[in-house]
Amino acid sequence: MNNTLSQPDDAKLSQLLREARPAPPLPPGFQNAVWRRLEKAEPPQEPFSLAGWLDRCAAWLLRQRLAAAGLAVLLLVGALVGVMDGVSLSKQAAQQRYLASVSPMSHTP
Repeated sequence: MNNTLSQPDDAKLSQLLREARPAPPLPPGFQNAVWRRLEKAEPPQEPFSLAGWLDRCAAWLLRQRLAAAGLAVLLLVGALVGVMDGVSLSKQAAQQRYLASVSPMSHTP
């Protein structure tokens, strides 16, 4: 790479090159028209495939916010299932204790 300091002639040359090829002005509303065309353009539709659908779902679910929310929901559901199972087990144990206290001979191990 050539590391020479720019000289005053370089500035003049740059100015001459810019003037030699002027950029024509854009018509009024050109940018707005381009953006409208981009917004109207539809992405190409690909045929339905289960693998593509699963990929899109996995990508959507693996976003950081959704992953954190999904983890929170799973923890909440797990806790609720655990509580419900514990209530059911404690109810069965209470029934067995009551039956054993009323009729000790009917208790089966």
